[in-house]
Amino acid sequence: MFIAEVVGKLWAIQKSPGLNNKRLLIVDKIDGNPPKRSGERLMAVADRIDAGPGDIVLVLDEGGSARSILNDETAPIRTIIVGIVDFLQIEDKYFSSADVGFSDQENGQKRRSQ
Repeated sequence: MFIAEVVGKLWAIQKSPGLNNKRLLIVDKIDGNPPKRSGERLMAVADRIDAGPGDIVLVLDEGGSARSILNDETAPIRTIIVGIVDFLQIEDKYFSSADVGFSDQENGQKRRSQ
């Protein structure tokens, strides 16, 4: 598992049947102290979690568990968003999702959740 910021959406007209009706998002891993985006981007499924660009999320990166969450053992899925992060504590410092979120700083957009 890792923490990431949702930085974009992915649309695909043609895709494997196991991805039908699944929202596909692009996430950027967060690491460091203070936390910041690493530049390592991945596609993740956000099936039951209402995450969107600007949200800090908890990501599960293990195919078998991701397919188990979706109750579809044949789905071509490895990475799935399993939660939206409200607060992050590193050592004695606390960070809110607004502190870690970079979307509004980089392109002038408001965070979706505000």
